[in-house]
Amino acid sequence: MIRANQGDREVFGLGAWLFGLLAVVLAFGALAVAGNALSNSKDAKKVAAVGGAAVKVALSEFKIEPAMVNAPAGASIAVTNTGSVEHNLAIKGTDAKTAMLKPGESGTLSLDGLKDGAYTVYCQVSGHEGAGMKATLMIGTRSGGSAAAPGASDAALTAADAANSKNMAAQLTQYVDQLKKGPNTKGVGNQPLAPTILPDGTKQFGLTAKIVDWEVEPGKTVKAWTYNGQVPGPLIKVAIGDHVQIVLKNELPQSTALHLHGIRLPNAMDGVPYVTQDAIKPGASFTYDFVAKGPAVGMYHSHDYALTQVSDGLAGAIIIGDQPLPSGYAPVTQEIPMMLNDAGAIGFSLNGKSFPATAPVVARPGDTVEVHYMNEGQQIHPMHLHGIPQLVIAKDGNPLAQPYLADTVNVAPGERFTVLIKPTADEAGVWAWHCHILSHAEHEDGMMYGMVTTFIVQA
Repeated sequence: MIRANQGDREVFGLGAWLFGLLAVVLAFGALAVAGNALSNSKDAKKVAAVGGAAVKVALSEFKIEPAMVNAPAGASIAVTNTGSVEHNLAIKGTDAKTAMLKPGESGTLSLDGLKDGAYTVYCQVSGHEGAGMKATLMIGTRSGGSAAAPGASDAALTAADAANSKNMAAQLTQYVDQLKKGPNTKGVGNQPLAPTILPDGTKQFGLTAKIVDWEVEPGKTVKAWTYNGQVPGPLIKVAIGDHVQIVLKNELPQSTALHLHGIRLPNAMDGVPYVTQDAIKPGASFTYDFVAKGPAVGMYHSHDYALTQVSDGLAGAIIIGDQPLPSGYAPVTQEIPMMLNDAGAIGFSLNGKSFPATAPVVARPGDTVEVHYMNEGQQIHPMHLHGIPQLVIAKDGNPLAQPYLADTVNVAPGERFTVLIKPTADEAGVWAWHCHILSHAEHEDGMMYGMVTTFIVQA
């Protein structure tokens, strides 16, 4: 947590959720209830087959749906290419695979001879796995959990529920331990970036695009494409009227460029290769120079090979000035950019982390927490906060003349919504906070994952 001066808002950092540990941990009984509420939807989403009927899987750019494929032993997978380029589906560590499927074609992947357990399925076309075409295949009983097929007996459902409850308890323990021990994964994104102040007063920010190992959730490390080694990239915040320079150095094995999404700029600074500038080749640099106009809530991201570069991590938040606050909401005690992703190496995540590695937000009654939802993914995300209303005050950085209350804020790709959350003493406790497309927030066995965190009100 930082404070530049007495008048500035506090910006999200690790310290923002590390106080009041004992009271917070005791309050976590409420989270288990929220987890059970999420798991109750599992029967509506199971994709496992009855008997030997085929499990259906769809391939497209660049994802495999569903992300968790459940199948009984000896079943088969009906694979359809719904994309626009050639794909196939293979099981890592085995010889099982489909033929290459042209757009619109279908094939069958047999699971004969494969033992119960967890497998990775992926597209073998070069680069497609890294771009996000990878999923988990669970054959028979789950590793650490269980999902019964539709039509299963009551006894099978009860046994699966017991296994799932045990696994969920372990996840919650990992999540809660962050309050005492700090993050349970390596790396924290959104860290405020301090500028170099040039002699003429220009605020110059340095960004380096590079690939690093990034731990998305405990034990899951991916090759992330990052700015300054962070996902999301470092937070850039400036005042209205500041002269700003952003110097981007490219240490990637591929050309790139920087688009300041939602920020008013001279045309030459728009960051679109071969339209407003040449692509920034590996080893080269480019300086983006502009005067900050606002208030504005924007995202900076790659606009070269963006389908993969952005999904793999090349995005960050840029905020100009402060949004005007309605009466009764000042001052803001925490300002939190919350970047949403759903594809590529990062996958379903909040600020570059997937539950149970997502960061809880801790506040006291009467605090005003300002959250900027920023969707850098490829799907819409209705962000739902249990128990406490969200006051929507800005859309795409533009202040609303008439703010409105909502418990669910629907954020489409590229959109930004700014909300204020002001809890009361009656709302003390732990509140679930997640994307309400439930496949983005839990597995078929009910375990929370991906786009889930909590808002903790410490009385």
